[in-house]
Amino acid sequence: MALSFAVEINSLVPFYLNGIDMCMVMDAWFAEHPQAKDECVTVLKKLLIQMKNYNASDLDIGAPGCGETVWLRTYGVKKPIPDLGLFTLPEVTALILCWLHPNQKRILYDNKSIDFSVSILDDDSFQRFRGTVYFDRFYPAANFRRVNPKIFPLESLSLPAPIMEKIDLHYEKKGLILLTGITGSGKSTTLDSIIDLNNKHNQSHIVIIANPIEYVHPSIKSIVRHREVGVDTESFQHGAIEALRQDPDIIVVGEMRDASTISTVLEITDSGHKTFSTLHTSSATDSVHRIVAEFPPEEQERIRNRLADVLSVIISQKLVPTVDNKLVLAKEILNVDSSVQAAIRNKNIGEIYQMMIEGRKIGMTTMEQDLQRLYKSGLITNRTAMNFANNKTRMMQLLSMPG
Repeated sequence: MALSFAVEINSLVPFYLNGIDMCMVMDAWFAEHPQAKDECVTVLKKLLIQMKNYNASDLDIGAPGCGETVWLRTYGVKKPIPDLGLFTLPEVTALILCWLHPNQKRILYDNKSIDFSVSILDDDSFQRFRGTVYFDRFYPAANFRRVNPKIFPLESLSLPAPIMEKIDLHYEKKGLILLTGITGSGKSTTLDSIIDLNNKHNQSHIVIIANPIEYVHPSIKSIVRHREVGVDTESFQHGAIEALRQDPDIIVVGEMRDASTISTVLEITDSGHKTFSTLHTSSATDSVHRIVAEFPPEEQERIRNRLADVLSVIISQKLVPTVDNKLVLAKEILNVDSSVQAAIRNKNIGEIYQMMIEGRKIGMTTMEQDLQRLYKSGLITNRTAMNFANNKTRMMQLLSMPG
């Protein structure tokens, strides 16, 4: 799938020119050759649309790291796909640059990376992607994550009834619900399912602050606002503060990246709103530790007390490979009750794990208990259970239990 102008673009840039200087030379050339730019956009669109034929979640192109190949991640495994075409470094740089508008290029050149959303018309429907462009050894590289066009019903995630009630605005009007996990663990998918449930069942106002916007929720019973960081609002923190003046019932803050955003999320929840957000942590206890540790020692007691007051649920999740080479959701759930609140306030966070072990009646489970469930169901192997466990010793004990 080489570009028709491959010879010209490959000879355009001197061998000693790279990085932003190379990009600017290409920008100037494309300004004089709009047909070539249109071709680049068309080629990249075709690559993105083909992702669904491979059941791929991610596509990577560009820079020396990818070689000349397009890479896809399918069911958790990332590998090169030569059938999608081979592109030289100048060619793939052209593909990436032609996709960005001038303001996005300025951000890329200033910050050396940019996140954005992509929407492509495919068979009379729009397919959305989350894109990020960054530099790898002086050359632009890009990752595109395909946004599932369908929302998974929340019931399909097998959340316990007490947790289903806590995330539903109809039953609980306030509180902080956190979805945590590493990149690619399905946090966005679960969050979209939760938003969809509230959108369909409750008459309310939902404000979503994301970077970038992925799935676009049509307003059904609720008004749903989508505010993209860098486009509709300055930052997660600013978007959350601004939301308080927009008469919201639910505020979704895409990610708690720093102390200022965490502090703002705790504050808006404490003001009586239902708030959802995400963290890149692998367990419920790690999430509590991470939130507190973001602040200097002299502020940590205040943060622990406020967190204990507003925290409602933590769902930590992983996508685990099954015996038939697909993926299944494994999850850890913390349902915050008075005992958990006391543990957070008194710096006894280590006790929370035992509370989750004993808290099945109120919807709690540890990651190890859920992996044991998947193993007993025949969905995963015992080795997979061990590999994805947070507590290897506990996992070994559970796997050795009869029955």
